[in-house]
Amino acid sequence: MSKRRIGRSAGVAAAIAVAAAVIAPVAAHAAPAAPSTAAKLHDDFNGDGYADLAVAAPTATVGGKKGAGYAAVVYGSKNGLDTTKRQVFSQSTAGVPGSPETDDAFGSALTTADVDRDGYADLVVGVGGEDTADGGEESGLVEVLWGGAKGLSGGAVLATGKSYDWLGRQGRLTVGDVNGDGAEDLVTVENQINLRVLKGPFARDGSTAHGEQLLTDEFDSRYLDLATGDVNGDGVTDVAGTQIDGDEFDARRVVYWLGTGQGLTPYITVQGADGYRLKGGENLDIGDIDRDGYDDIVVGRAVDGYDSDLDTPAAKGGRVTWIPGGPDGPDGVKAKHLNQDSPGVPGSAEAGDGFGTDVQIADVNGDGHPDVVTGLPGENLGGVADAGAVVVLRGTARGLTGTGAQVVTQNTPDVPGSAEKNDAFGRAVHLADANHDGLADLAAGAPGENGNAGSVWYFRSGPATVVSPNATTTFGNTLLGTTATGARLGTGFAY
Repeated sequence: MSKRRIGRSAGVAAAIAVAAAVIAPVAAHAAPAAPSTAAKLHDDFNGDGYADLAVAAPTATVGGKKGAGYAAVVYGSKNGLDTTKRQVFSQSTAGVPGSPETDDAFGSALTTADVDRDGYADLVVGVGGEDTADGGEESGLVEVLWGGAKGLSGGAVLATGKSYDWLGRQGRLTVGDVNGDGAEDLVTVENQINLRVLKGPFARDGSTAHGEQLLTDEFDSRYLDLATGDVNGDGVTDVAGTQIDGDEFDARRVVYWLGTGQGLTPYITVQGADGYRLKGGENLDIGDIDRDGYDDIVVGRAVDGYDSDLDTPAAKGGRVTWIPGGPDGPDGVKAKHLNQDSPGVPGSAEAGDGFGTDVQIADVNGDGHPDVVTGLPGENLGGVADAGAVVVLRGTARGLTGTGAQVVTQNTPDVPGSAEKNDAFGRAVHLADANHDGLADLAAGAPGENGNAGSVWYFRSGPATVVSPNATTTFGNTLLGTTATGARLGTGFAY
Protein backbone atom coordinates (compact mmCIF):
# COMPACT_ATOMS: atom_id res chain seq x y z
CA MET A 1 0.00 0.00 0.00
CA SER A 2 2.10 2.95 -1.29
CA LYS A 3 2.24 6.73 -1.86
CA ARG A 4 3.80 10.29 -2.20
CA ARG A 5 6.94 12.45 -2.04
CA ILE A 6 8.96 14.21 0.65
CA GLY A 7 12.40 15.65 0.88
CA ARG A 8 14.73 14.01 3.36
CA SER A 9 14.29 16.86 5.79
CA ALA A 10 10.50 16.89 5.55
CA GLY A 11 9.96 14.18 8.11
CA VAL A 12 12.26 15.52 10.83
CA ALA A 13 10.97 15.15 14.34
CA ALA A 14 8.62 17.89 15.46
CA ALA A 15 7.84 18.74 19.02
CA ILE A 16 4.27 19.67 18.27
CA ALA A 17 1.67 17.11 19.28
CA VAL A 18 -1.51 16.61 17.29
CA ALA A 19 -3.66 18.66 19.58
CA ALA A 20 -5.22 20.84 16.91
CA ALA A 21 -7.36 19.27 14.23
CA VAL A 22 -6.89 21.87 11.51
CA ILE A 23 -3.25 22.74 10.84
CA ALA A 24 -4.12 25.00 7.91
CA PRO A 25 -7.86 25.67 7.59
CA VAL A 26 -9.38 24.71 4.28
CA ALA A 27 -10.93 27.67 2.54
CA ALA A 28 -14.64 27.53 1.87
CA HIS A 29 -15.58 26.58 -1.68
CA ALA A 30 -18.49 27.88 -3.68
CA ALA A 31 -19.99 24.41 -3.77
CA PRO A 32 -23.72 23.77 -3.65
CA ALA A 33 -25.28 22.03 -0.68
CA ALA A 34 -25.31 18.73 -2.54
CA PRO A 35 -22.77 18.93 -5.39
CA SER A 36 -23.16 16.45 -8.21
CA THR A 37 -19.37 16.04 -8.43
CA ALA A 38 -19.16 14.74 -4.88
CA ALA A 39 -21.78 12.14 -5.67
CA LYS A 40 -19.45 10.75 -8.34
CA LEU A 41 -16.20 11.02 -6.36
CA HIS A 42 -16.10 8.83 -3.29
CA ASP A 43 -13.08 10.75 -1.96
CA ASP A 44 -14.09 14.40 -2.54
CA PHE A 45 -14.64 15.68 1.00
CA ASN A 46 -15.33 19.34 0.13
CA GLY A 47 -17.33 18.90 -3.06
CA ASP A 48 -15.05 20.87 -5.40
CA GLY A 49 -14.69 18.06 -7.94
CA TYR A 50 -11.13 17.05 -7.02
CA ALA A 51 -10.16 13.84 -5.24
CA ASP A 52 -8.67 14.37 -1.78
CA LEU A 53 -6.06 12.24 -0.03
CA ALA A 54 -6.32 10.79 3.48
CA VAL A 55 -3.27 9.07 4.97
CA ALA A 56 -2.81 7.31 8.30
CA ALA A 57 -0.24 7.33 11.08
CA PRO A 58 -1.86 4.89 13.56
CA THR A 59 1.27 4.46 15.70
CA ALA A 60 1.79 8.21 16.17
CA THR A 61 1.99 9.87 19.56
CA VAL A 62 -0.88 12.26 20.25
CA GLY A 63 -1.17 14.28 23.43
CA GLY A 64 1.70 12.29 24.90
CA LYS A 65 -0.08 8.98 24.28
CA LYS A 66 2.09 6.66 22.21
CA GLY A 67 0.20 4.82 19.51
CA ALA A 68 -2.92 6.95 19.82
CA GLY A 69 -2.72 7.69 16.09
CA TYR A 70 -3.85 10.36 13.66
CA ALA A 71 -5.05 10.76 10.07
CA ALA A 72 -4.01 13.60 7.78
CA VAL A 73 -6.00 14.94 4.81
CA VAL A 74 -4.58 16.93 1.89
CA TYR A 75 -7.07 18.42 -0.55
CA GLY A 76 -7.00 18.15 -4.34
CA SER A 77 -6.97 21.12 -6.74
CA LYS A 78 -6.53 21.93 -10.43
CA ASN A 79 -2.78 21.59 -9.84
CA GLY A 80 -3.03 18.31 -7.92
CA LEU A 81 -2.68 17.95 -4.18
CA ASP A 82 -2.46 21.31 -2.44
CA THR A 83 -0.44 20.95 0.76
CA THR A 84 -1.56 24.41 1.91
CA LYS A 85 -5.04 22.94 2.31
CA ARG A 86 -4.60 20.22 4.86
CA GLN A 87 -6.10 18.92 8.08
CA VAL A 88 -4.98 16.57 10.83
CA PHE A 89 -7.49 14.57 12.85
CA SER A 90 -7.12 12.53 16.01
CA GLN A 91 -9.31 11.76 18.99
CA SER A 92 -8.10 15.04 20.49
CA THR A 93 -9.78 16.94 17.63
CA ALA A 94 -12.95 18.83 18.49
CA GLY A 95 -16.02 16.91 17.35
CA VAL A 96 -14.20 13.57 16.97
CA PRO A 97 -15.57 10.97 19.42
CA GLY A 98 -13.26 9.61 22.11
CA SER A 99 -9.95 10.77 23.50
CA PRO A 100 -6.38 9.78 22.59
CA GLU A 101 -5.13 6.79 24.58
CA THR A 102 -2.07 4.58 24.33
CA ASP A 103 -2.28 2.16 21.40
CA ASP A 104 -5.79 3.16 20.31
CA ALA A 105 -4.47 3.20 16.71
CA PHE A 106 -6.75 5.88 15.31
CA GLY A 107 -6.41 5.45 11.55
CA SER A 108 -5.72 1.71 11.68
CA ALA A 109 -7.97 1.58 8.61
CA LEU A 110 -9.40 4.34 6.42
CA THR A 111 -12.07 4.31 3.73
CA THR A 112 -14.28 6.89 2.06
CA ALA A 113 -17.94 7.14 1.04
CA ASP A 114 -20.93 9.46 1.33
CA VAL A 115 -22.52 7.50 4.16
CA ASP A 116 -25.17 10.10 5.05
CA ARG A 117 -26.10 10.88 1.40
CA ASP A 118 -25.63 14.64 1.68
CA GLY A 119 -23.52 14.86 -1.50
CA TYR A 120 -20.14 15.08 0.24
CA ALA A 121 -17.75 12.18 0.74
CA ASP A 122 -17.04 11.29 4.36
CA LEU A 123 -13.93 9.73 5.90
CA VAL A 124 -14.54 6.46 7.74
CA VAL A 125 -11.84 5.75 10.34
CA GLY A 126 -10.98 2.53 12.15
CA VAL A 127 -9.72 2.76 15.73
CA GLY A 128 -8.64 -0.86 16.05
CA GLY A 129 -7.15 -0.72 19.56
CA GLU A 130 -9.94 1.24 21.25
CA ASP A 131 -11.39 -0.05 24.53
CA THR A 132 -15.12 0.68 24.57
CA ALA A 133 -17.70 0.73 27.33
CA ASP A 134 -20.02 -1.56 25.39
CA GLY A 135 -17.46 -3.93 23.91
CA GLY A 136 -14.65 -4.05 26.42
CA GLU A 137 -10.89 -4.34 26.00
CA GLU A 138 -9.46 -4.05 22.47
CA SER A 139 -12.99 -4.13 21.05
CA GLY A 140 -12.22 -1.41 18.52
CA LEU A 141 -14.59 1.01 16.89
CA VAL A 142 -15.38 2.68 13.59
CA GLU A 143 -15.96 6.42 13.39
CA VAL A 144 -16.90 8.83 10.62
CA LEU A 145 -15.66 12.36 9.94
CA TRP A 146 -18.31 14.31 8.02
CA GLY A 147 -17.58 15.98 4.69
CA GLY A 148 -18.85 19.44 3.81
CA ALA A 149 -18.15 22.58 1.74
CA LYS A 150 -15.29 23.57 4.06
CA GLY A 151 -13.82 20.08 4.29
CA LEU A 152 -14.08 17.48 7.02
CA SER A 153 -15.46 18.42 10.42
CA GLY A 154 -17.22 16.75 13.32
CA GLY A 155 -17.83 13.05 13.61
CA ALA A 156 -19.80 10.17 15.05
CA VAL A 157 -19.36 6.54 16.06
CA LEU A 158 -20.74 4.13 13.47
CA ALA A 159 -19.94 0.79 15.12
CA THR A 160 -18.25 -0.74 18.15
CA GLY A 161 -16.89 -4.24 18.48
CA LYS A 162 -16.78 -6.89 21.15
CA SER A 163 -13.83 -7.72 23.37
CA TYR A 164 -10.74 -8.40 21.23
CA ASP A 165 -12.63 -7.87 17.96
CA TRP A 166 -10.16 -5.12 16.97
CA LEU A 167 -13.01 -3.70 14.91
CA GLY A 168 -11.64 -1.26 12.36
CA ARG A 169 -8.27 -2.93 12.10
CA GLN A 170 -6.30 -2.60 8.86
CA GLY A 171 -7.85 -4.54 5.99
CA ARG A 172 -11.12 -5.22 7.80
CA LEU A 173 -13.08 -2.17 6.76
CA THR A 174 -14.75 -1.21 3.47
CA VAL A 175 -17.94 0.35 2.14
CA GLY A 176 -20.33 -0.38 -0.72
CA ASP A 177 -24.00 -0.60 -1.61
CA VAL A 178 -24.31 -4.37 -1.18
CA ASN A 179 -28.12 -4.48 -1.31
CA GLY A 180 -28.65 -2.11 -4.23
CA ASP A 181 -30.82 0.41 -2.39
CA GLY A 182 -28.65 3.40 -3.29
CA ALA A 183 -27.10 3.83 0.17
CA GLU A 184 -23.53 2.95 1.12
CA ASP A 185 -23.24 0.11 3.63
CA LEU A 186 -20.40 -0.38 6.11
CA VAL A 187 -18.64 -3.75 5.90
CA THR A 188 -16.49 -4.84 8.84
CA VAL A 189 -15.25 -8.03 10.49
CA GLU A 190 -16.55 -9.29 13.83
CA ASN A 191 -14.43 -11.58 16.00
CA GLN A 192 -11.95 -11.81 13.09
CA ILE A 193 -14.07 -14.48 11.37
CA ASN A 194 -17.56 -13.12 10.62
CA LEU A 195 -18.51 -10.46 8.10
CA ARG A 196 -20.64 -7.72 9.67
CA VAL A 197 -22.62 -5.35 7.45
CA LEU A 198 -24.27 -2.19 8.81
CA LYS A 199 -26.88 -1.00 6.33
CA GLY A 200 -26.82 2.66 5.36
CA PRO A 201 -27.60 5.45 5.11
CA PHE A 202 -26.38 6.72 8.48
CA ALA A 203 -27.79 9.63 10.47
CA ARG A 204 -25.54 12.44 11.69
CA ASP A 205 -25.37 10.81 15.11
CA GLY A 206 -23.91 7.69 13.47
CA SER A 207 -27.01 5.56 13.87
CA THR A 208 -28.79 3.60 11.17
CA ALA A 209 -32.41 2.52 11.15
CA HIS A 210 -31.80 -0.14 8.54
CA GLY A 211 -30.28 -2.90 10.65
CA GLU A 212 -27.32 -5.21 10.20
CA GLN A 213 -26.40 -8.43 8.46
CA LEU A 214 -23.98 -10.93 10.00
CA LEU A 215 -22.45 -13.62 7.80
CA THR A 216 -20.93 -16.25 10.02
CA ASP A 217 -18.09 -18.57 9.07
CA GLU A 218 -18.30 -22.21 10.10
CA PHE A 219 -14.53 -22.47 9.87
CA ASP A 220 -11.83 -20.74 11.91
CA SER A 221 -11.03 -18.25 9.17
CA ARG A 222 -9.28 -14.90 9.50
CA TYR A 223 -9.74 -11.96 7.14
CA LEU A 224 -6.72 -10.00 5.93
CA ASP A 225 -8.35 -7.53 3.54
CA LEU A 226 -11.70 -6.55 2.02
CA ALA A 227 -12.74 -4.67 -1.12
CA THR A 228 -15.99 -3.92 -2.96
CA GLY A 229 -17.02 -3.98 -6.64
CA ASP A 230 -19.37 -5.69 -9.08
CA VAL A 231 -17.67 -8.96 -10.01
CA ASN A 232 -20.66 -10.51 -11.83
CA GLY A 233 -21.99 -7.42 -13.60
CA ASP A 234 -25.50 -7.49 -12.16
CA GLY A 235 -25.39 -3.87 -10.96
CA VAL A 236 -25.22 -4.70 -7.24
CA THR A 237 -21.99 -4.28 -5.29
CA ASP A 238 -20.19 -7.43 -4.18
CA VAL A 239 -17.47 -7.93 -1.55
CA ALA A 240 -14.21 -9.83 -1.97
CA GLY A 241 -11.74 -10.79 0.73
CA THR A 242 -8.48 -12.54 1.44
CA GLN A 243 -8.63 -15.28 4.07
CA ILE A 244 -6.38 -17.62 6.01
CA ASP A 245 -7.23 -20.70 8.09
CA GLY A 246 -6.98 -19.63 11.71
CA ASP A 247 -3.32 -18.89 12.43
CA GLU A 248 -2.14 -20.95 9.43
CA PHE A 249 -0.83 -18.07 7.34
CA ASP A 250 0.28 -20.37 4.54
CA ALA A 251 -3.35 -21.26 3.73
CA ARG A 252 -4.22 -18.01 1.94
CA ARG A 253 -7.28 -17.93 -0.31
CA VAL A 254 -9.67 -15.53 -2.07
CA VAL A 255 -13.39 -15.45 -1.32
CA TYR A 256 -16.32 -13.29 -2.42
CA TRP A 257 -19.87 -12.52 -1.35
CA LEU A 258 -22.39 -11.58 -4.05
CA GLY A 259 -24.62 -8.58 -3.40
CA THR A 260 -28.38 -8.92 -3.85
CA GLY A 261 -31.51 -6.95 -3.02
CA GLN A 262 -31.58 -8.86 0.26
CA GLY A 263 -27.92 -8.26 1.08
CA LEU A 264 -24.86 -10.47 0.73
CA THR A 265 -24.97 -14.18 0.00
CA PRO A 266 -22.65 -16.66 1.80
CA TYR A 267 -19.10 -16.50 0.51
CA ILE A 268 -17.75 -18.49 -2.42
CA THR A 269 -14.10 -19.53 -2.67
CA VAL A 270 -12.28 -18.77 -5.93
CA GLN A 271 -11.07 -21.99 -7.53
CA GLY A 272 -7.91 -22.31 -9.61
CA ALA A 273 -7.11 -24.17 -12.82
CA ASP A 274 -6.05 -27.27 -10.88
CA GLY A 275 -9.52 -27.66 -9.38
CA TYR A 276 -8.37 -26.53 -5.95
CA ARG A 277 -8.85 -23.16 -4.33
CA LEU A 278 -6.66 -20.48 -5.85
CA LYS A 279 -3.74 -19.47 -3.66
CA GLY A 280 -4.51 -16.01 -2.31
CA GLY A 281 -2.54 -13.26 -0.64
CA GLU A 282 -2.66 -10.53 1.97
CA ASN A 283 -4.48 -7.72 0.16
CA LEU A 284 -6.69 -7.04 -2.85
CA ASP A 285 -8.58 -4.47 -4.89
CA ILE A 286 -11.41 -4.64 -7.43
CA GLY A 287 -11.78 -2.95 -10.84
CA ASP A 288 -12.62 -3.72 -14.48
CA ILE A 289 -9.13 -3.92 -15.96
CA ASP A 290 -10.06 -5.56 -19.27
CA ARG A 291 -13.18 -3.35 -19.67
CA ASP A 292 -15.54 -6.24 -20.38
CA GLY A 293 -18.24 -4.96 -18.02
CA TYR A 294 -17.27 -7.20 -15.10
CA ASP A 295 -15.05 -6.06 -12.25
CA ASP A 296 -11.90 -8.11 -11.74
CA ILE A 297 -10.08 -8.97 -8.52
CA VAL A 298 -6.38 -8.17 -8.17
CA VAL A 299 -4.60 -9.89 -5.28
CA GLY A 300 -1.22 -9.05 -3.80
CA ARG A 301 0.71 -11.98 -2.30
CA ALA A 302 3.75 -10.23 -0.89
CA VAL A 303 4.88 -12.69 1.76
CA ASP A 304 7.00 -15.53 0.42
CA GLY A 305 9.09 -18.21 2.09
CA TYR A 306 6.27 -20.63 3.01
CA ASP A 307 5.94 -24.26 1.93
CA SER A 308 3.13 -23.34 -0.46
CA ASP A 309 5.66 -21.38 -2.57
CA LEU A 310 6.73 -24.70 -4.06
CA ASP A 311 3.45 -25.15 -5.97
CA THR A 312 2.49 -21.49 -6.35
CA PRO A 313 3.29 -19.72 -9.65
CA ALA A 314 5.49 -16.62 -9.46
CA ALA A 315 5.72 -16.78 -5.66
CA LYS A 316 9.37 -15.70 -5.34
CA GLY A 317 9.69 -12.19 -3.98
CA GLY A 318 5.93 -11.72 -4.01
CA ARG A 319 3.39 -11.63 -6.82
CA VAL A 320 0.28 -9.89 -8.16
CA THR A 321 -2.62 -12.00 -9.47
CA TRP A 322 -5.34 -10.80 -11.85
CA ILE A 323 -8.63 -12.74 -11.57
CA PRO A 324 -11.14 -11.75 -14.27
CA GLY A 325 -14.76 -11.24 -13.36
CA GLY A 326 -17.65 -12.69 -15.36
CA PRO A 327 -21.40 -13.39 -15.28
CA ASP A 328 -20.77 -16.25 -12.85
CA GLY A 329 -18.33 -14.26 -10.73
CA PRO A 330 -14.51 -14.33 -10.58
CA ASP A 331 -12.88 -16.95 -12.82
CA GLY A 332 -9.81 -18.31 -11.07
CA VAL A 333 -9.11 -20.70 -13.95
CA LYS A 334 -8.15 -17.69 -16.09
CA ALA A 335 -6.05 -16.05 -13.39
CA LYS A 336 -2.77 -14.45 -14.48
CA HIS A 337 0.22 -14.14 -12.13
CA LEU A 338 3.00 -11.53 -12.36
CA ASN A 339 6.18 -11.00 -10.34
CA GLN A 340 9.50 -9.29 -11.01
CA ASP A 341 10.63 -12.19 -13.20
CA SER A 342 7.65 -11.68 -15.53
CA PRO A 343 8.44 -10.15 -18.96
CA GLY A 344 8.48 -6.36 -18.88
CA VAL A 345 8.40 -5.98 -15.08
CA PRO A 346 11.43 -3.99 -13.84
CA GLY A 347 13.91 -5.69 -11.53
CA SER A 348 14.26 -9.34 -10.62
CA ALA A 349 12.40 -11.50 -8.13
CA GLU A 350 14.28 -11.86 -4.85
CA ALA A 351 13.11 -13.30 -1.55
CA GLY A 352 11.69 -10.68 0.76
CA ASP A 353 11.13 -7.96 -1.87
CA GLY A 354 7.46 -7.76 -0.93
CA PHE A 355 6.15 -7.34 -4.49
CA GLY A 356 2.37 -7.14 -4.06
CA THR A 357 2.50 -5.55 -0.60
CA ASP A 358 -0.38 -3.27 -1.58
CA VAL A 359 -2.40 -3.24 -4.79
CA GLN A 360 -4.62 -0.42 -6.06
CA ILE A 361 -6.51 -0.08 -9.35
CA ALA A 362 -7.16 3.04 -11.49
CA ASP A 363 -6.36 4.37 -14.97
CA VAL A 364 -2.94 6.02 -14.72
CA ASN A 365 -2.24 6.76 -18.39
CA GLY A 366 -5.73 7.58 -19.64
CA ASP A 367 -6.04 4.75 -22.18
CA GLY A 368 -9.37 3.64 -20.72
CA HIS A 369 -8.01 0.51 -19.05
CA PRO A 370 -7.43 0.67 -15.29
CA ASP A 371 -3.84 -0.04 -14.25
CA VAL A 372 -2.46 -1.60 -11.07
CA VAL A 373 0.08 -0.04 -8.76
CA THR A 374 1.86 -2.17 -6.17
CA GLY A 375 4.51 -1.63 -3.53
CA LEU A 376 7.80 -3.43 -2.87
CA PRO A 377 8.90 -2.08 0.52
CA GLY A 378 11.54 -4.81 0.85
CA GLU A 379 13.28 -3.98 -2.43
CA ASN A 380 17.03 -3.40 -2.07
CA LEU A 381 18.48 -0.59 -4.18
CA GLY A 382 22.16 -1.22 -4.78
CA GLY A 383 23.57 -1.87 -1.34
CA VAL A 384 20.66 -0.16 0.44
CA ALA A 385 18.47 -2.77 2.14
CA ASP A 386 14.68 -2.43 2.24
CA ALA A 387 14.72 1.00 0.62
CA GLY A 388 11.55 0.14 -1.27
CA ALA A 389 9.97 0.76 -4.66
CA VAL A 390 6.61 1.12 -6.44
CA VAL A 391 5.71 -0.58 -9.73
CA VAL A 392 2.89 0.39 -12.11
CA LEU A 393 1.50 -2.53 -14.15
CA ARG A 394 -0.56 -1.74 -17.26
CA GLY A 395 -4.12 -2.84 -17.82
CA THR A 396 -5.17 -4.05 -21.29
CA ALA A 397 -8.11 -5.70 -23.05
CA ARG A 398 -6.42 -9.00 -22.19
CA GLY A 399 -6.01 -8.16 -18.54
CA LEU A 400 -2.92 -7.24 -16.60
CA THR A 401 0.50 -7.24 -18.29
CA GLY A 402 4.11 -6.61 -17.40
CA THR A 403 4.71 -4.91 -20.75
CA GLY A 404 5.25 -1.19 -20.28
CA ALA A 405 5.53 -1.47 -16.50
CA GLN A 406 7.28 1.38 -14.70
CA VAL A 407 9.18 1.54 -11.43
CA VAL A 408 9.49 4.51 -9.08
CA THR A 409 11.96 4.78 -6.20
CA GLN A 410 13.55 7.57 -4.20
CA ASN A 411 16.50 7.25 -6.59
CA THR A 412 14.35 7.95 -9.65
CA PRO A 413 15.19 11.29 -11.35
CA ASP A 414 12.96 14.18 -10.22
CA VAL A 415 11.93 12.31 -7.05
CA PRO A 416 12.93 14.23 -3.92
CA GLY A 417 15.06 12.48 -1.31
CA SER A 418 17.23 9.43 -1.68
CA ALA A 419 16.85 5.76 -0.88
CA GLU A 420 17.92 4.81 2.64
CA LYS A 421 17.94 1.58 4.60
CA ASN A 422 14.51 0.55 5.94
CA ASP A 423 12.62 3.44 4.35
CA ALA A 424 10.02 0.90 3.15
CA PHE A 425 8.98 3.13 0.28
CA GLY A 426 5.84 1.54 -1.19
CA ARG A 427 4.51 0.09 2.05
CA ALA A 428 1.20 1.66 1.03
CA VAL A 429 0.00 2.97 -2.34
CA HIS A 430 -2.93 4.98 -3.59
CA LEU A 431 -4.41 6.05 -6.93
CA ALA A 432 -6.85 8.95 -7.43
CA ASP A 433 -7.34 11.86 -9.81
CA ALA A 434 -6.41 14.81 -7.57
CA ASN A 435 -6.35 17.39 -10.40
CA HIS A 436 -9.35 16.08 -12.37
CA ASP A 437 -7.45 15.63 -15.65
CA GLY A 438 -8.68 12.09 -16.24
CA LEU A 439 -5.44 10.43 -15.09
CA ALA A 440 -5.10 8.72 -11.73
CA ASP A 441 -2.22 10.18 -9.72
CA LEU A 442 0.06 8.03 -7.60
CA ALA A 443 0.63 8.44 -3.89
CA ALA A 444 3.21 6.37 -2.02
CA GLY A 445 3.99 6.01 1.67
CA ALA A 446 7.36 5.27 3.24
CA PRO A 447 6.62 4.74 6.95
CA GLY A 448 10.27 3.94 7.69
CA GLU A 449 11.53 7.28 6.34
CA ASN A 450 13.61 9.35 8.78
CA GLY A 451 13.85 6.71 11.47
CA ASN A 452 10.19 5.63 11.36
CA ALA A 453 8.78 9.15 11.29
CA GLY A 454 7.34 8.36 7.86
CA SER A 455 6.64 10.43 4.76
CA VAL A 456 4.29 10.63 1.79
CA TRP A 457 5.01 11.27 -1.92
CA TYR A 458 2.50 12.42 -4.55
CA PHE A 459 3.16 12.08 -8.30
CA ARG A 460 0.97 13.83 -10.85
CA SER A 461 0.54 11.37 -13.70
CA GLY A 462 1.08 11.99 -17.40
CA PRO A 463 0.11 9.85 -20.43
CA ALA A 464 3.62 8.39 -20.64
CA THR A 465 4.94 8.39 -17.09
CA VAL A 466 3.88 8.40 -13.45
CA VAL A 467 6.71 10.77 -12.56
CA SER A 468 6.47 14.09 -14.37
CA PRO A 469 9.29 16.63 -13.84
CA ASN A 470 8.34 19.32 -11.36
CA ALA A 471 5.07 17.53 -10.63
CA THR A 472 5.99 15.77 -7.40
CA THR A 473 4.71 16.86 -3.99
CA THR A 474 6.11 15.60 -0.70
CA PHE A 475 5.08 16.02 2.91
CA GLY A 476 5.73 14.62 6.37
CA ASN A 477 5.33 15.41 10.03
CA THR A 478 7.12 18.74 9.82
CA LEU A 479 4.54 20.12 7.39
CA LEU A 480 1.68 18.59 9.36
CA GLY A 481 2.96 19.87 12.70
CA THR A 482 2.70 16.41 14.24
CA THR A 483 4.97 14.42 16.53
CA ALA A 484 7.37 12.55 14.26
CA THR A 485 8.87 9.97 16.64
CA GLY A 486 7.52 6.54 15.71
CA ALA A 487 4.60 8.05 13.75
CA ARG A 488 5.21 5.91 10.63
CA LEU A 489 3.19 8.27 8.47
CA GLY A 490 2.26 6.56 5.22
CA THR A 491 1.31 3.24 6.79
CA GLY A 492 -2.00 3.30 4.93
CA PHE A 493 -4.30 5.42 2.80
CA ALA A 494 -8.06 5.77 2.57
CA TYR A 495 -9.50 3.62 -0.21
